[in-house]
Amino acid sequence: MSLRINDFIVRFANVNGTGSASANYLFAKTIFRMGIPVTPKNIFPSNIQGLPTWYEVRVSEKGYLGRREGIDLMVSVNPQSMAKDVQNVKDGGYFIYDSTKKLNPEYEREGIHYLGIPMMEMANGAFEDPRKRQLLKNIIYVGALVRLLQMDESVIRMLVEEQFAGKKSLIEANFQALNLGMEYVERNFDYPLDFRLEKRNLLENKILVDGNTACGLGAVFAGATVMAWYPITPSTSVAEAFETYCKKYRKAENGENKFAIVQAEDELAAMGMVIGANWNGARAFTATSGPGVSLMSEFLGLAYFAEVPAVLIDVQRAGPSTGMPTRTQQSDLMAAAFASHGDTKHILLFPASPYECFEMTAASFDLAEQLQTPVILMTDLDLGMNDHVSDAFDWSVDRKYQRGKVLSAEDLEDIGKFGRYLDSDGDGIPSRTYPGTHPTKGAFFTRGTSKDEYAGYTEDGAVYKRNMDRLIKKWDTAKTTVPAAEIKASSSAEAVGILYFGTSTFSSEEARDLLSEEGISVDSIRIKAFPFGKEVVEFVENHKTIFVIEQNRDAQMRKMMLMELDCNPKKLVPVLNYDGMPITADAIKTQITNYLNPKTTSSHELSQTTV
Repeated sequence: MSLRINDFIVRFANVNGTGSASANYLFAKTIFRMGIPVTPKNIFPSNIQGLPTWYEVRVSEKGYLGRREGIDLMVSVNPQSMAKDVQNVKDGGYFIYDSTKKLNPEYEREGIHYLGIPMMEMANGAFEDPRKRQLLKNIIYVGALVRLLQMDESVIRMLVEEQFAGKKSLIEANFQALNLGMEYVERNFDYPLDFRLEKRNLLENKILVDGNTACGLGAVFAGATVMAWYPITPSTSVAEAFETYCKKYRKAENGENKFAIVQAEDELAAMGMVIGANWNGARAFTATSGPGVSLMSEFLGLAYFAEVPAVLIDVQRAGPSTGMPTRTQQSDLMAAAFASHGDTKHILLFPASPYECFEMTAASFDLAEQLQTPVILMTDLDLGMNDHVSDAFDWSVDRKYQRGKVLSAEDLEDIGKFGRYLDSDGDGIPSRTYPGTHPTKGAFFTRGTSKDEYAGYTEDGAVYKRNMDRLIKKWDTAKTTVPAAEIKASSSAEAVGILYFGTSTFSSEEARDLLSEEGISVDSIRIKAFPFGKEVVEFVENHKTIFVIEQNRDAQMRKMMLMELDCNPKKLVPVLNYDGMPITADAIKTQITNYLNPKTTSSHELSQTTV
């Protein structure tokens, strides 16, 4: 086997609740500190402890940050999942297991290398405390990987010292466990392996962070002072991050809080509080997942029709109903875009990285106030809860909040009679005021029922239609206001198109390279927002075939394009994945090549996802 440097996948198979997460993160962060692009994925059950959990780490010097199929090295210390773990190792790969007990013959297969390390036996011999034995057994296998993969020992020791700063006994215990793993490899195996690590300097000005933390920090920098929320996986850590950073950055000189965080009785109440705070002039938001969006739909319709700004961060998970709460999908698109009854459309933003979570969260508040409507940030569990290599966040001190058409008391005096829902300049967006702006004029009055341009109640059908037509005009204005799609064109006039968004981005871009290697020319477009801008319309018009890549069963993005763009359905070909795991470049490539070469593929195979 040829030597591979900085290009492999390691998967850890553990038991949930055994302290393995910190050890596995130590492994991934060491690679990051070595200057090598790395993508960790935490795959965990929705119970508290006891069931199998996996932690998958992809190393890619080329900077491919999506998932890839096939495991090069499996560290399996969970008997419950071992039969499956063995089968997931690629031919020629390695299977590390705890050899304190003899390996069950059922777990043996030809074509892979077995490396047995008596982890529990070593931990029992070295440490007296039972809980410490369990925790440090995980560090023993990390120590073994230090030697097997030629990791930088000084980096991992520095990270241990950082993690346990001031706790000398814990530092020493972790160092001892690392040494046990390294020394066992030195005595018993040939090392390093035929794939290994070499230090690089490829991550200048990069950070390793999760999307939920980025969203929480982005809200702080956007000027948000109010968050109302109800706990739900996988969005809860957005609220936790917002609270953490508010306590650091939202304090008055006398120590008083300049923020309000309210845990509501349910998601509907949370959205109601957000609407009330925004109507009163604060910047307020909430975070939830699919089930919460369902409950919030009534108030989202109110905000749309009454034209009150609101920001919602939807960290999508696998549905419907409870679904798989700790698995990822992009399956809330239509629920969010058309939330509420009646003719309702909401602005959606699709971040692909923690950097974009930070930036787009901040932009959401500007858009919501400029357009006086809800804005929903469509992230997902993979982006929200997993760490990703990201550009460092940046914020200019000269950046100004865009608060839209907000009138002062002087403005009200100048214009005479105020029309809250009057379109004075043709963009569909009326002017508004904050409550109490004027001592006598009730210009802040807002209606969720049918009304005329002056917020007066009416059931006149012609007036109602006039208002609904104005809202569509505002929707057209939004097309020129939201972030534009990103296009990468090939030089071929015969190129097929691929369209993707959110966390499908990295695997889609890798798949584009894989297809190019097979002589298939590809133009790509990354959707950053809904509604679709004119660049999306032109891309669709200019391509005979466009593969729409998304992580849901029903091709929801494709359906939204058909509804909004009125294009030929035959030119939009769905490429789907909905098993709860992030889509891989291999799956994308396989589905596209199967479609382009139908003679070798049955119609049944064409309809299946590759998982």
